[in-house]
Amino acid sequence: MTTAQGARARARQEITAAIKEAARRQLAAEGAAKLSLRAVARELGMVSSALYRYFPSRDELLTALIIDAYDSLGEAAERARDAAADVPPRARWTAVCEAVRGWALAHPHEYALIYGSPVPGYSAPETTVPAAARVGMVFIGILRDAHQGPGLAAPALPADLRPEAARMAADLAPDLPPEAAAALVAAWAQLFGLVGFELFGQFNRVVEDRESFFRHAADRLAESTGLGRP
Repeated sequence: MTTAQGARARARQEITAAIKEAARRQLAAEGAAKLSLRAVARELGMVSSALYRYFPSRDELLTALIIDAYDSLGEAAERARDAAADVPPRARWTAVCEAVRGWALAHPHEYALIYGSPVPGYSAPETTVPAAARVGMVFIGILRDAHQGPGLAAPALPADLRPEAARMAADLAPDLPPEAAAALVAAWAQLFGLVGFELFGQFNRVVEDRESFFRHAADRLAESTGLGRP
């Protein structure tokens, strides 16, 4: 790559980052449904035709923001997992849950983008899946460590759920028992329900000490997946 090509690549990266930051500010002010390329261009002092060279449509810009949000959340979960590498799996699970909550509280509009109401007229492409799966893969890894070490004690499945649980295990983590796969999916959904309730105001006048409440709830979710007490 020549010096001129390198300079152009850096300039493109900088402009792309500026477009994303302006779009995030618009998300915070107006919500994802009202994201507008023209409004972003106006904020940056660009003509719309110039911005379209970076993001040809609103949906492509939304997709980039969604992937960035999932990756940022995934990095937070992975850092928490790595920092807790020397503690038992159940404590590691709780540490990751707390990291998810902390990220959501620090990035409420990005959390709403990926776990809030769907954006009308937008359908996320397959390119968002790897980033979206990062937090789930962290939890799968914690259960895998427990399964291969001290063991898991996930609750027994009713007969009518076992085929679906076996399918989930085959798709998500073939080395985990179906009981663990079903419990993991339920706990994953409940985790984001807890975070969403806090973030979107459903805990107002219900839960006051939210940090302690969340830590207790995250520990109960760990227990529901079969992770034993430390």
